Amino acid sequence: MKVSPMGWLFGIATLTASALLFAVEPMIGKMLLPYFGGTPGVWNTCMLFFQAMLLAGYGYAHLTTTRLGFRGQVALHGTLAAFALLVLPITFPVDRLPSDFGALGPAPRLFGLLVASAGAPFFLIAATAPLLQRWFAFSDDRRAGDPYFLYAASNTGNLVALAAYPLLIEPLSTLGRQNLVWAWGFAASAVLTIACAVVVGARGSRIEIAPVEKADPIVWSTWLDWIVPAALPSSWLLAVTTYATTDLASMPLLWTIPLGIYLATYVLAFGVSGTWWRRTAEAVFPWLAAVLALVLSAGFVHAFWIPLHALAFFCGALLCHQRLAASRPAAGRLTLFYLAIALGGVLGSLFNAMIAPLLFDRMIEYPLAVFLTCLVAFRAPGGVRGVVRESIVPASVFGLMLVLTVVRDVGDSAVGAGALVLASGLGVLAVWRTRTRPLRFAMTVGAVLLAGGLGPEPGGRVIHRARNFFGSLRVLYDPGAGVHRLLHGSTLHGQQNLAPSRRAEPSTYFTRSGPIGGLFDAVGPALDRPGSRVAIVGLGTGTLACYAKPGQAWTFYEIDDAVVRVAEDSRYFSYLADARARGATVDVVEGDARLRIGEAPDGGYGLIVLDAFSSDAVPVHLLAREAIALYRRKLGPGGVLAFNLSNRYLDLDPLMERQARDADLACRIRYDLDVSAEEKANGKQPSIWCVMAESEADLHGLADDPRWRLPGRRAGSTAWTDDYSDLASYLVFRPRWSREPSK
Repeated sequence: MKVSPMGWLFGIATLTASALLFAVEPMIGKMLLPYFGGTPGVWNTCMLFFQAMLLAGYGYAHLTTTRLGFRGQVALHGTLAAFALLVLPITFPVDRLPSDFGALGPAPRLFGLLVASAGAPFFLIAATAPLLQRWFAFSDDRRAGDPYFLYAASNTGNLVALAAYPLLIEPLSTLGRQNLVWAWGFAASAVLTIACAVVVGARGSRIEIAPVEKADPIVWSTWLDWIVPAALPSSWLLAVTTYATTDLASMPLLWTIPLGIYLATYVLAFGVSGTWWRRTAEAVFPWLAAVLALVLSAGFVHAFWIPLHALAFFCGALLCHQRLAASRPAAGRLTLFYLAIALGGVLGSLFNAMIAPLLFDRMIEYPLAVFLTCLVAFRAPGGVRGVVRESIVPASVFGLMLVLTVVRDVGDSAVGAGALVLASGLGVLAVWRTRTRPLRFAMTVGAVLLAGGLGPEPGGRVIHRARNFFGSLRVLYDPGAGVHRLLHGSTLHGQQNLAPSRRAEPSTYFTRSGPIGGLFDAVGPALDRPGSRVAIVGLGTGTLACYAKPGQAWTFYEIDDAVVRVAEDSRYFSYLADARARGATVDVVEGDARLRIGEAPDGGYGLIVLDAFSSDAVPVHLLAREAIALYRRKLGPGGVLAFNLSNRYLDLDPLMERQARDADLACRIRYDLDVSAEEKANGKQPSIWCVMAESEADLHGLADDPRWRLPGRRAGSTAWTDDYSDLASYLVFRPRWSREPSK
């Protein structure tokens, strides 16, 4: 149908507001990421804030529509928009953040900071799309009776902004410039919104009627039909984003891809071709769900599985959003409908960002979202007898797969491999065979996921689990190797041999034969001078304390209190206790290293080691120009900076060259990736290390060691600062090695 001039005006105004809405989301997330540990939890909390502001904006649109009518609504919205301009550009008082976030962790404080600093403009821009659609329904346009085409325009604006941010906005501009441009965009959006109101006021023939036509009350089943299909994709969105960013990097590119998929399903569900997409998704989703259930239950985490996660999420979210589109009410209840959708989004985000980390010691929200989507998307029939009858096959699959996962863990390599293949094949077959029976299909997917979650983990028996804002960790005991291992997410963060003769030997990325061992051999005499101190950013198991000598003072900086508890508990790891027993002074300081190391005296450290990871992702703010300047102030004459760059998916070699050149520092990098089978059996892992110092002479001979080479240079690269970084350009999707025992 041809769009009228009024339709174009409303479409452009809606698209502009929506583009601003989703351009500010990754910008805000990136602004706050350095101050809360650089973990996926930052984005999850930001998403909860965004969803909450959407709910508030939709609630405001609904209430003002029912209480004020058109003219009062326009006057109020224009006034609030004018006041919101006074708080732009957005600023966050991060200098007043405490070093200790309390028992609930950083999430509540981060949420409060977002509400106080960005709540007003985000709230108003979130309310714009439903307001414009409601005002369009008041007009004399021929499409006024069905303004939902503007919802497609809204989501199109969202998608354009999401694609533009990592591809154009982030690489080409600083955060400060982005913030300023967004403030001007907010002003332009306010002008377009008022222009739409003026046109409707001049031409509308229905603006004086009762704001909402009387109708029968909405029953609870209708509310559930709106809220539940909105909540599940929202939960799945945060779960799959956390899953991807935990092992790659927490950055806008990997935030926006799942969010873009999420929005695209809304566009397709409410678009004219929605029926075709629904049929395609219904045909494909059972296959994707079957394979995804096996991948999740087996714990496969390599980057080449990401397309599977993305496709399964696309089909599952599309099926849920199709249910929403099919249940949309008449235009008179448009704002109430969007209010219910926003409420569902908030509930899904709230569960992932706040509730799940407090209730569970592992990440269950991803498999739970997959299972519930299978249950809801196909309108599974119920009844107690029906549930019991349909449970027979899933229960059988669950029992068989659980037995096979145990055999995989305790058997020899051939038996274990055969059991894994058999379990995988049976799981896929069972899920696929039940695809035409919705309840049995969903319960079989759940059985496969539950069997994987309850089965033994590769790498040893779990003896401790913990989870918080910064992620999930677990300590494993491997009786065959006689070691304890610490895993954060899917990444090995250290291990200790339990044999008395070997427990003081460093392992994994910190072995004496590796780069860090060579560094301590080189700088050891300098660290023996009276008053010389060592700072380690990132605690892990405390393995580096193996290098602490009697009389030396070492300080570990660690933001995750769960990691501190594990490293300080000698039942799991004794590196810290052993160093103290040898006569070294070892302190652990909790909090973000950028904030806490700034409290240390200038010129006090002879060596600062940066070994801070969230699973396998490097916190960007610890490599920025400002961070390196801070470390230099804390180093004494001849001091050395060391960076653990061991990462499967980020090639940081050219970045370190650019950062060193920006700071006028001497720099060397050593790759230690060829680890023999014997070395690996003894606990050594591949690693990459970088060192920097004021001069070549301060590298204590490493500059002349052929194993330590000059880093590669990338033409046209820009130094990272707190205001600018382009992590996506250093991302590689083929892992350079596998960090055992993850698969």
